Amino acid sequence: MKIIITGATGFIGKNLIKYLNEFHEIIPISIRYQVKQQLVLNSTGIIHLAGKVHDLKKVDNPQDYYEANFELTKQLYDSFLNSSATVFVFLSSVKASADEVGGILIENVQPNPKTHYGKSKLLAENYILNKDLPEGKRVYIMRPTMIYGDGNKGNLNLLYRLVDKGFPWPLGAFENQRSFCSIENLCFVTNEILMNESIPSGIYNLADDGSISTNQLISLIAKSKNKKEIILRLPKKIILFLANIGDIFKLPLNTERLNKLTESYVVSNNKIVTAIGKPLPVKTEEGLMHTFKTYKK
Repeated sequence: MKIIITGATGFIGKNLIKYLNEFHEIIPISIRYQVKQQLVLNSTGIIHLAGKVHDLKKVDNPQDYYEANFELTKQLYDSFLNSSATVFVFLSSVKASADEVGGILIENVQPNPKTHYGKSKLLAENYILNKDLPEGKRVYIMRPTMIYGDGNKGNLNLLYRLVDKGFPWPLGAFENQRSFCSIENLCFVTNEILMNESIPSGIYNLADDGSISTNQLISLIAKSKNKKEIILRLPKKIILFLANIGDIFKLPLNTERLNKLTESYVVSNNKIVTAIGKPLPVKTEEGLMHTFKTYKK
């Protein structure tokens, strides 16, 4: 198949191109929103990764999210509907569904995003779903949870550096469970979607099997470094007080980052695993250990 990929220079794009090159002819394109832009798509399928990611520092203009994640997706999807391409894959996010999860997140919950990032992704999803899909075309909205793998950045790197430098983990009193998504599992699922026409169009959560706590994550990092983990269980009230101070003085530990590091966010992958009829190739602990080894390079 001839596959166009937008956002090909990012972490996900680079890994996806490397994986899919074995099976398809890949055409990476650079694209951004422009008013009244019309696109010509000469391919069998489109994988739309381009967009604006969540800004933890809250310095970005909200309009940027709606242009990059919603308006651009509208233009690309309309072009897909008017093209000979038969499959469209849109990389959304679990944040289009919920910023907080009580229990296990599944696809058919009532979406309630709180951030401009999540809201802009949801607008794009709804635009796609509300359009009549011509016969012979397929469309998939993928909602991954936190993606990890060789070359990723974010809180996982922060935790790794903390353990690597011998600092104790001070948030041991916070018990949580989180789902993660290996970049290898994301690539595997994407290829299955492209190749298997029997997989129904729709929304699919992407996550590894099972979940892991942040304390377990710290232990895995220490194990990858052949070190003994140092986990402190300081009183939650003290940590929350320090995070509030961080909000005021813009310190690395603030309430938003504290929530990111300690919240529970468990995502079900049952729908996509059932649809593809195959197990995911990478387990969370195995994938994380491999990722930590790449950090040593």
